[in-house]
Amino acid sequence: MDSTMCSGCLKDKDLKEAIQVIFLDVPKPILGQWNFDSQILLKALNKHIKDPIKIPLYILKKLPYVLREKDFKVWVVLGKKEREYEILEIFSEKPSEILGVAIDLGSTTIAFYFYDFIKKEVLKKFSITNPQIEIGEDILTRLHFARKKEKLEYVNRITIDAINKELRSVKDKIYYITVCGNTVMSHFLTGLPVNYIFLEPYVPCTNWYDLLEAKELGLEAHLLAKVFIFPSAGTYFGGDIIAGLYFSEIYKKEDGFYFFIDVGTNAEVVLGNKDFLLVCSGAAGPALEGGILECGCQAKEGAIERVEIDILTKKIEYKTIGNKTPIGICGSGIIQLIAQMFINGLLSFEGKFQKESFPERFKKINDELAFIVAFPEETAMGNYIYIKEREVKNFLRSKGAMFTILTLLCEKIGITFKDINTFYLAGSFGNKIDVDSAVTLGMLPEEALSKTIGVGNAAGEGALKFLKKADFEEIRSILGNITYIELNREPKFMEIFTGAQFVPNVNLELFPKVRKKLEGKVCLK
Repeated sequence: MDSTMCSGCLKDKDLKEAIQVIFLDVPKPILGQWNFDSQILLKALNKHIKDPIKIPLYILKKLPYVLREKDFKVWVVLGKKEREYEILEIFSEKPSEILGVAIDLGSTTIAFYFYDFIKKEVLKKFSITNPQIEIGEDILTRLHFARKKEKLEYVNRITIDAINKELRSVKDKIYYITVCGNTVMSHFLTGLPVNYIFLEPYVPCTNWYDLLEAKELGLEAHLLAKVFIFPSAGTYFGGDIIAGLYFSEIYKKEDGFYFFIDVGTNAEVVLGNKDFLLVCSGAAGPALEGGILECGCQAKEGAIERVEIDILTKKIEYKTIGNKTPIGICGSGIIQLIAQMFINGLLSFEGKFQKESFPERFKKINDELAFIVAFPEETAMGNYIYIKEREVKNFLRSKGAMFTILTLLCEKIGITFKDINTFYLAGSFGNKIDVDSAVTLGMLPEEALSKTIGVGNAAGEGALKFLKKADFEEIRSILGNITYIELNREPKFMEIFTGAQFVPNVNLELFPKVRKKLEGKVCLK
């Protein structure tokens, strides 16, 4: 008899998924013929799948019973490996749920996507706080902490425990897990030594992880569940960016040039198309995440994400995530706040406060001049929400690093920003950022005004995409196409960076629209 999938047939697109769930009407053994339960099952499967198929001992032990429970009609769950498939489970009844979980293991938050291979849909997605924050908010602190074996084991354990807490309720239904994270996060997840990542010449233990068993990582899932960890392209270019590229697919673009920009712990930037991928990273992340501000916070409920200043009416309006009482200000809010201060003459070209036009909003806090965004009676904590001049200076260094990276990558291949087709902005940075404000500050070139697309959590979406299209070869091809640029070896870096720390830039000819906007403003006097 012919075998069929639950939908009636097994299509080519289904064969790309990490998991296939196939219904089989298996031919029954006939006396006198070469009969083995395993072989008649494989023969039925081979009508759909030509690649080698492995049958684990766990499956062989139950196979004779399951085949005969429903007169050789069975449901088979196959997991895709790099060069073969493996039977992960066999049922006599149609399973209600066969799940995959995509995990974006960020240094601050861990995002989960639960995908049902039978329904072909995402059942839920959510984020939790990464428990490693208890050790330190920055990666370097965690690396130093994990130098000793027992401390590394502790970091690994709290990471796995946090993930397992979210998997536990449906663990027996989880057959495939994909994980993306920066190079350090991937090492912490797998318990690999990190001693040499932060010491010159900055060498990670590995960049590629062969398909792992969930049980060997200590993850709570089905006994035979598989785990794919996205590979790293370098110490500062991890699997989260590879996953983001896999989702954005700029490596498939045949015409033109494309930027992929992801700002998190660092700012990772990729310029390329189907022929090449130039990558670079820089320390632009903390400022844009709110990590260097006393009143900075992550993009969560209560975080100020939008700010508008009306210098004529002396009013400040802001919007918080979830419309909650403000608790702080996140990256997108920081960008718009500083841009608004600049446009309204409250911030000079060099990044110095100019309080004459709005003195009631300036106040000394701990002997430092601060610009007040929200007064205590407006906030959840009963404290001022503000930004200090020193913090603005730090931000300008970060935004200058971003613009410098973009400029250097273009110069490497002899193009200008006018040649760029699209700027893909990833992460909460890409979702929330006001592009006009970023251009006003000189973080992004003016060409980005009409060419920017926000792609959300591209890393998490890339991990989810692998559940739907487990293309190991494509991931390897992305890695093989990458050329990493070391900023500290670029002779022009300081030349470009020095001018990029001004607002918008020491060379206003690069920003004609901003210059026009600023005509007659205090900051140009």
